[in-house]
Amino acid sequence: MSATPSQGRFAGQTAIVTGASRGIGLAIAARLVADGARVVITARKQDALDAAVESLGGPEHALAVAGSADDVDHQAETVKRALDFGGGVDMLVNNAGISLVYGPLLQLDFAAARKIFEVNCLAALSWVQHAHQAWMGDHGGAVVNVSSVTGISPTPGIGFYGATKAMLNHITEELAVELGPDVRVNAVLPAVVKTDFASALYEGREESVAAAYPLKRLGVPEDISGAVAFLLSADAAWLTGQLVVIDGGVTLTGGA
Repeated sequence: MSATPSQGRFAGQTAIVTGASRGIGLAIAARLVADGARVVITARKQDALDAAVESLGGPEHALAVAGSADDVDHQAETVKRALDFGGGVDMLVNNAGISLVYGPLLQLDFAAARKIFEVNCLAALSWVQHAHQAWMGDHGGAVVNVSSVTGISPTPGIGFYGATKAMLNHITEELAVELGPDVRVNAVLPAVVKTDFASALYEGREESVAAAYPLKRLGVPEDISGAVAFLLSADAAWLTGQLVVIDGGVTLTGGA
């Protein structure tokens, strides 16, 4: 039986999850709703968000706010609407991320690189600033940044994406130091998860890609959502600044 906002470990709490119309973000939102939270989800396309809200149980459980993750006005509006919808911003999940280019760094398109940096790094920091100013600074809270194993080891072809995730990892650690003791900040670092976003990394060759993983399969969004829910919960009350690798063991074998 699914939880309602009056049940579960996140009962009475409100979360913002960015990039949550599908994939990992939607799975995180679904897990938080199942654990009793009200969830505000963001993404660029309103129709996809509307469908996501329905899948989350409707407007009693979830609210959609369409916009670009790196738009400061959108961030401020989303936080305001979260306060109106749920009475607070107890949890923030920075899941929105982009990877617009593929190829060696020497051929990197700088305009695309700036956009990747804006969304993957500066936007995540800006979301925290808004949430902290509006609620967490006075009431506490928990933040989880969705990073990547590409931020801890070279990954040819998506090297700049990995560089932005490395910066996001460092931002996570810095914020953990600055915002303690009342706000905890952690990150999850997935390897390849079966989503539309990552499909180019495994489509048509999933079995051979998964062979490098000790657990012999690629990730699914629910593998990430459970870890994020744990990091947001009181069960992780003494964890902050941690970079939690969720990779089926692939980094142990030198893969990413």
